Amino acid sequence: MNTSKREATNHRLVAKLALMVVAMFGFGYAMVPLYDVICEIAGLNGKPENVAVSVSEAGAIDTSRTITVQFLASVNSQLSWEFKPEVQEIRVHPGEVAKVTYYASNLNDYSVIGQAIPSVSPGLAAKHLRKTECFCFTEQTLQAGETREMPVVFFVDPKLPQNYSEMTLSYTFFDVSDRASAQITTPSG
Repeated sequence: MNTSKREATNHRLVAKLALMVVAMFGFGYAMVPLYDVICEIAGLNGKPENVAVSVSEAGAIDTSRTITVQFLASVNSQLSWEFKPEVQEIRVHPGEVAKVTYYASNLNDYSVIGQAIPSVSPGLAAKHLRKTECFCFTEQTLQAGETREMPVVFFVDPKLPQNYSEMTLSYTFFDVSDRASAQITTPSG
């Protein structure tokens, strides 16, 4: 094989490898939106809207149905907090406004900023669990050793399809102290 053929072959190989690197980077970059779309289509990992709605949106209470709402709480391994719901489950009628309290305790000897990320299961029911008040709407700062009540006020939309009789509202708390302090110290341009 002569030198010019070898150089041409090497250039093609380098071009193919570079294209593969760009394609892999693009695929990795697109994974989060693709994951969200697939989960939405399949009804997995329900992400409720994380904005407050008005109680007036609850509509008429449908007393012909009862929905069991279960409550879960977890804490990311990077956060030394205790976090639990007041009750494991309640039964509500669609359109009925309910309040449940979670308790969070900072086990550290320094203050920590946490952010709760909600999830509703089954995923297709997520858009029907409407929160009017929630600690998940804002970051929560707990001082060293502090314990705080964190209420959630919600209703199940009466438009929830008839085949749903149970749903689970789960929160995971994450430590966002580093992110919050970076936002404070970053000069605004």
